[in-house]
Amino acid sequence: MNGFFGSGGGVIAVPLLEREQRRQDPDIPAAEAMRHAHADSVALILILSLTAAVSYFFSGGIDFAAAWQYIPFGAAGAVAGALFLRKIRASWLQRLFGALICAAAVRTLLS
Repeated sequence: MNGFFGSGGGVIAVPLLEREQRRQDPDIPAAEAMRHAHADSVALILILSLTAAVSYFFSGGIDFAAAWQYIPFGAAGAVAGALFLRKIRASWLQRLFGALICAAAVRTLLS
């Protein structure tokens, strides 16, 4: 479920959340609606990731030696994202998001 609704579902969730934000508050600027949608999507990913981690933990499916290698990079990315989210224009957020999705697709196709 995490891959469907969380990390991978952000491609669908962010535009839907943005549209819902603008439906509920028609006066909100587009850039602000997008920022709210990204923040809501990240909150959803956090909840789903924690749920998946707890599930894997209790089933014995976590290799802690391998996991610790990625934690500093994930934490640094989270801090950087939180700091830059309010400073980056909405149009650049869209471009960065699109570039990330394209890079992931190319990597998937080549692996």
